Amino acid sequence: QVQLVESGGGLVQAGGSLRLSCAASEGTISSYVMGWFRQAPGKEREFVAGISRSGDARYYADSVRGRFTIDRDNAKNTVDLRMNSLKPEDTSVYYCAAKLGLMYQTHPADFSSWGQGTQVTVST
Repeated sequence: QVQLVESGGGLVQAGGSLRLSCAASEGTISSYVMGWFRQAPGKEREFVAGISRSGDARYYADSVRGRFTIDRDNAKNTVDLRMNSLKPEDTSVYYCAAKLGLMYQTHPADFSSWGQGTQVTVST
């Protein structure tokens, strides 16, 4: 399994931007479909974005499509999530995750490796 570490969270005003990064501290990500999830207090963990092994296909939750962009660099062993036009409802802990097998699966149980999470807070 791959070990993942997120960074880049913080506090931002509504309408602002943040870039989250996920690096593999052990293992390589090139064999994995990669994804980002988020979890707000009292809510279930939800899918945000996913990217294929090669990076040529991406998929997004409806709530972030057009505002967030997922990208990967297999040579650097990293996955990024660029977040624009942030809204207060985007406030959550954001998690990087990896899975083998099929793309376009969005349930957390489909992903086998997880980072520790990074907090994103969007103020009004």
